Amino acid sequence: MSYYYLAAQLPSLAYGQPCPLSPAAFCALAAGAIPAADAALLGRCTLDPAAPPAGGAAGGKAASSGSEFLDGWAAWERALRLNLARLRQQRTKREEGGAAGAGTAGAGTALEAPPYPADAAQAAKAACAMESPLEAEIFLDKARWNAIDTLAGFNYFSRNTIYAYLLKLLLMERRQKFSVEEGQSEYKRIYAAIRS
Repeated sequence: MSYYYLAAQLPSLAYGQPCPLSPAAFCALAAGAIPAADAALLGRCTLDPAAPPAGGAAGGKAASSGSEFLDGWAAWERALRLNLARLRQQRTKREEGGAAGAGTAGAGTALEAPPYPADAAQAAKAACAMESPLEAEIFLDKARWNAIDTLAGFNYFSRNTIYAYLLKLLLMERRQKFSVEEGQSEYKRIYAAIRS
């Protein structure tokens, strides 16, 4: 089935700009314009690959969705998150124990993070090197945006375009929630809780 009519009427998206419509409004629009089986997969369009799809079970690696694009997206995001966790774990061990803490006591607890997709691993490394948490989050979201474009391919009138559009709306909505003041306040609250 051609998705031409739905895809052709959608406003273009640019990261950092306001959402032209909410993800919920888009899902309502798309659900009426695409086959029911494809519309059911809209619930799998999430920024958190560990989140259970509507009616699914949480935990572990998600079962195949039936969409190569959505499975590729989940694998990419999972690789990004595992690489971030591994790098943060390594950084924490260095800061806590220095050279002495790098001994055999914690050697077996390092997280396994996949080296592929390589752009996910590289994005995690670059983000962990940034001083500003806000800049790192924006950098990661731009890497996600690029990964979505790569995974969606060049067939602009397929279900992948619809799924990619929804994921981009979710990224745009997430970006609109960033606030320097709230971020600093939350950082101070978390830091104080850790110190006490």
